Amino acid sequence: MSRYRVLLRKRTVKDSYQEFMLSRVYCASTIGVDARLIEVEVNRSGGGMPKYFLVGLPDRAVSESSDRIDAALKNSGAEFPDGRITVNLAPADLPKEGSAFDLPIAVTLLNVSGQIKTDKLEDTLILGELALDGKLRAVKGVLPMAVQARDKGLKNMVVPSENGPEAAVVEGIDVYSFEHLTEVMEWLRDEDSHERLDVDVKEMFRQNGEGKVLDFSDVRGQENVKRAIEVAAAGGHNVIMVGPPGSGKTMIARRLPDILPPLTLDEALETTKIHSVSGLLPGGKALVTDRPFRSPHHTVSDVALVGGGSIPMPGEISMAHNGVLFLDELPEFKRSALEVMRQPLEDGSVSISRARMSVSYPSRIMLVASMNPSPTGDWYDPADPGGASPSQMQRYLSKISGPMLDRIDLHIEVQKVSYDELSSKSKGESSATIRQRVVEARDLQTQRFEGIEGVYCNAQMNTKMSRKICTLDETSAQMLKKAITSLGLSARAYDRILKVSRTIADLEDSEEIRSNHIAEAIQYRSLDREGWLG
Repeated sequence: MSRYRVLLRKRTVKDSYQEFMLSRVYCASTIGVDARLIEVEVNRSGGGMPKYFLVGLPDRAVSESSDRIDAALKNSGAEFPDGRITVNLAPADLPKEGSAFDLPIAVTLLNVSGQIKTDKLEDTLILGELALDGKLRAVKGVLPMAVQARDKGLKNMVVPSENGPEAAVVEGIDVYSFEHLTEVMEWLRDEDSHERLDVDVKEMFRQNGEGKVLDFSDVRGQENVKRAIEVAAAGGHNVIMVGPPGSGKTMIARRLPDILPPLTLDEALETTKIHSVSGLLPGGKALVTDRPFRSPHHTVSDVALVGGGSIPMPGEISMAHNGVLFLDELPEFKRSALEVMRQPLEDGSVSISRARMSVSYPSRIMLVASMNPSPTGDWYDPADPGGASPSQMQRYLSKISGPMLDRIDLHIEVQKVSYDELSSKSKGESSATIRQRVVEARDLQTQRFEGIEGVYCNAQMNTKMSRKICTLDETSAQMLKKAITSLGLSARAYDRILKVSRTIADLEDSEEIRSNHIAEAIQYRSLDREGWLG
């Protein structure tokens, strides 16, 4: 036999040996609200003492997976392979975290040891945490992982049953959900052992709103406040309500999401991604179809509010993306926490940089804040010696910085509700009626800003756009000039009034901004007036 033939034979034998001893499975890891495809590679070599190596920057949860996998395999009628086992999570320079790697590593071990033989692993993404008895537990971030798998051309996705509906929302990839490791082994051996999971996205949106008990018809009185909230919803404006305790500020704020336009599918997917990577998506729920409403306590930390941590996670402002962030008792929040919100409110996203990675979370929200007019809780009354003085009220209000207040379009004074209004049996307009007007106004804005990236409503116009779009006739311009001069309105109030007046005109389906629109918008800038405290 020639030397060439000997070398060829050795190479062929070696290649077949390596083919049997090396296996690869696709998994995924989240970075921000997006995902990155991860290859789980397992190499098994005989001889020497049995050893298990896990490399590729695993965190504590991933490093502890070998004990879970060992018990799960044995309790599922399989065996942990012997020999020298090396598991590599590629790319090796990307930190890996979480328990989603349990199932893909277990499947790779079964394949490399010959306990299963399948050709499905080449185009399948596998995710799942293993219990010691082999059951599959849900993991975080399945939706962005499903999107990434589809975009990379994979055909199948294997997930725990609890994550199944979430993954099945993504079109273009077949999702198979399982309760136990043995079911996954059966599916890998027999293609027809389980059917793919399908969900009806339209039905999810149709069920949106069923069982809700909050409605604007339950709010007695406060017609001027409800009107201002309608304007805010129609233009996507940030709003602050100033009034004494018990005047209905929180009650009204909690009903605001129900008059906002329904979520589109793209918005629902964006919102669901954030809740998914945070692990806050309710079990078995596939999609967030309601606009979020987040109301953190005033003791919230900077990191909890805007996001961050050693391993960056979304904060409350991102959890409220496409919805409402309600800050009750605004002056009680730490000033540092409020100040870090300024950039996310302006840009619609939060950028977090750490030594190992930089991530960005969306934060396009409506900010709704409420506060008392003074430390004592009531308005300034010269006849009340026990009340707060103007200087005390000014110190209380000064806890909110000018730049922060600059990002709030509507200032609403909320008065106490009278007995007659409280005892009245007549109901006001329902949330559905108000929402219809809001949706019609938003439709006008969608047409107006078509083709302009990052602008979806009047509140998102920059100064240049507002000056171009919000043109005034002579009467309206003179009225605004007089207000700026006589009421002592600040310069920052000018653009805010223009934007709000444009929204008021949209609610009336008016192409032009008229003087009555300007007059109403001026009323919503009370905190800018000199001497407004009395």
